[in-house]
Amino acid sequence: MPRLYCPVPLQTDTDILLDDVAARHVQVLRLQPGSALTLFDGRGGQYEAQVVQMGRREVQVRVGAHQARECETRCALHLAVGIPANDRMDTLVEKACELGAASIQPLMSERSVLRLSGERALKKQAHWQAIAVAACEQSGRNRVPWVFPVRSLADWLAEGAFAQTPQLQAPQRAPAPAALQKWVLSFAPNGTRAQPVLDNTAAALCLSGPEGGLSAPEEAAALLRGFQPLSLGPRTLRADTAPLAALAILTA
Repeated sequence: MPRLYCPVPLQTDTDILLDDVAARHVQVLRLQPGSALTLFDGRGGQYEAQVVQMGRREVQVRVGAHQARECETRCALHLAVGIPANDRMDTLVEKACELGAASIQPLMSERSVLRLSGERALKKQAHWQAIAVAACEQSGRNRVPWVFPVRSLADWLAEGAFAQTPQLQAPQRAPAPAALQKWVLSFAPNGTRAQPVLDNTAAALCLSGPEGGLSAPEEAAALLRGFQPLSLGPRTLRADTAPLAALAILTA
């Protein structure tokens, strides 16, 4: 059954017009009046729905019963990632959302190949957010991870932007800022080997670098701000593979 995200609050026994993106999806699937679908608005759970009317551009649906279904990870893991080059960030966002990332912060660091600013950065953020929505529709998630605006790593660390990250969580899982565990992927010999986080109320933030990794000064700056070195083992993983591996291991 098709699953579609609605950016407006849904309510049982109401008729709504789908937004342009969702309406286009319904038309591409060639659904007809009476066709069943599932809607979610990101606030938790999902709704049964049925197509009521099809227009040339508009699609009207009736919202049915709410289903309190959730498939979020036990540990709310936020990713802060050095943007990989080419289109690898698209895949990273898609797979991170499928694996359960709570949010994604794209970062530019000393060794970043891709540099974004101004209107181009805003367009990329919107593009990645759309990928996150599509990944949730496909994977069955009912809470859409937020993809933050592109930041430089130096500014992000200096301003303590990561301190606000836990506030994005659902109310029933929102931890106090002090409870946030912060890790930076590192080859440091004293790095802790990644393993699952078993505390169901825990929230964590994992920082990883772009191609070539973080520079020594950048990693030192992260450690000064409470990040702990985290190891994924002896192999060198690509910039778009490492954060996904950490996500899979830590939330297992």
